[in-house]
Amino acid sequence: MQLISLQESVASDCRTDDSAGQEALVGIIGSIGDATFGREALAQLNRWMPLCWWSVYRLFDDQPPTLHASGSFGVSDGTQECWRVYRASLYRRDETFFLAKEHLREADAALLHWHATEFSARHREAIYSRHGLRERLSIVSAHDECGLTSINFYRNEGQQAFSDKEIDAIRKLGRPLLASVNRHLSLCGKASVGGSPLCALTGRERDVCDRILKGWTHEGIAADLQVSPATVKTYRDRAFERLGIHHRNELFALILGHSHAAP
Repeated sequence: MQLISLQESVASDCRTDDSAGQEALVGIIGSIGDATFGREALAQLNRWMPLCWWSVYRLFDDQPPTLHASGSFGVSDGTQECWRVYRASLYRRDETFFLAKEHLREADAALLHWHATEFSARHREAIYSRHGLRERLSIVSAHDECGLTSINFYRNEGQQAFSDKEIDAIRKLGRPLLASVNRHLSLCGKASVGGSPLCALTGRERDVCDRILKGWTHEGIAADLQVSPATVKTYRDRAFERLGIHHRNELFALILGHSHAAP
């Protein structure tokens, strides 16, 4: 495991000539607040360097973690499946953030680099070996709710290992990336109180519900999102459970009632 402070060389980092990274950052900023942020942000990051998955979640000292964004690029999306496994039990014994917590007593952010072989056997088998993941880079920061925010970048066994140059590039853009994600989370948090009820959903769940509201069939949604109809139904069911509803007409009623109540 490698821990790198994001406080290093801040002045020179602001003058980085990594034009591809800057363009990716501009694209990410442009998707802030969108329902498709998880997918679009990863697509922008892949303009910069190859990443198979990414995720954004928050870990707490006294409650289960929460997932706020995830996505895949060029491979099947197993992020939601992995999250269910992680949140069900693995997070309780996850030691990968212990060193970061100690570091964040003195700093406000850090970059962690883990190889799959460095995770505990249960964690490695359930997440990394099962999905062919080889390593993870995480931008970790403290947040106001007594816990950590982690932005995680993954590479699989079909991709090369992160090079020192790539790790340093992520370090240099770590703070702008963190600020962009935090801004998105802030907007979604505000929207979930007074905005669309769909802001309480994950990116894929919102994608499905948005298309249901447009009258699309499960087959049409599946073709558009490049997943199977069964996967569409899975996202639908999770979204409905999160929203406390059971049928399509209840989704329409929920959105219609919210729009009528809006000032």
